[in-house]
Amino acid sequence: MEPYNDFGSWIRRQLPYRVQKISVDAGFTCPNRDGSLGTGGCVYCDNRTFNPSYCDRRKSITQQLEEGKAFFSRKYPEMKYLAYLQAYSNTYAPIEKLKQAYEEALSVEDVVGLVIGTRPDCVDEEKLDYLSELSRRLPLLIVEYGVESTNDETLRRIKRGHDFAASRWAIEETARRGILCGAHVILGLPGESREDMIRQADDLSRLPIDILKIHQMQIIRGTALAREYERQPFHVFSVDEYIALVAEYLSHLRKDIVVERFVSQSPADMLIAPRWGLKNHEFTDKLRQYLTRKSAS
Repeated sequence: MEPYNDFGSWIRRQLPYRVQKISVDAGFTCPNRDGSLGTGGCVYCDNRTFNPSYCDRRKSITQQLEEGKAFFSRKYPEMKYLAYLQAYSNTYAPIEKLKQAYEEALSVEDVVGLVIGTRPDCVDEEKLDYLSELSRRLPLLIVEYGVESTNDETLRRIKRGHDFAASRWAIEETARRGILCGAHVILGLPGESREDMIRQADDLSRLPIDILKIHQMQIIRGTALAREYERQPFHVFSVDEYIALVAEYLSHLRKDIVVERFVSQSPADMLIAPRWGLKNHEFTDKLRQYLTRKSAS
């Protein structure tokens, strides 16, 4: 049994078959890039760090999903799939465009649900009502919000373009409609103390979040944060520091929240720091060992 509520166990309880997420770039953008709020994006952001090779907006949603299926089905021929609209903000468009994109994804054979990554300031009552209707006819639909921090000073510092109140509203309204709600946060953002990060776990635990993704702060070449780091380097976590932080964070997190990830793994040629040289599962194994030792002591 895991020492936390892990995503793998949770999703096996939700569905009677094995599922795999397939990332899709559906051609959306972001208000922090198209000029509505800004043009440079958040200071740390480069979407190329998490898009697999088959995820390419020059291809149709259908083609991306079929190529993703071909990649995964060699190992598990009976697999079903979740279309993961991951790149940029996938509710940032008129509702008719959203419907067209989502329905195209769902028309692909063996795609049984959606995971929709977006920003909390890119949903409204109309979109949430539509997503509520959609969730009632699908085996699984998750809306995943980039919260990043619960500290408004930090959000301004990273040029996020919204405050924590926007995240609180979006999460509460999503949950109120019976839609599964995920949140994404980053630990180690510049200017945040350890106490700020631990307080974040308490802040999130007071919200009706179902699933949480935690990532370490990564400094990616070409970003505003990378330029700042090169001018004046600031502290980034070692593996051991981050493991100890995550363990304490989990102790403050509501126990029923499903934890999907603890780290992100950017391409080596794009990553400046921290360079741990660990795959995601290797980090998770180290964290489990740490938690086991801690509980036994």
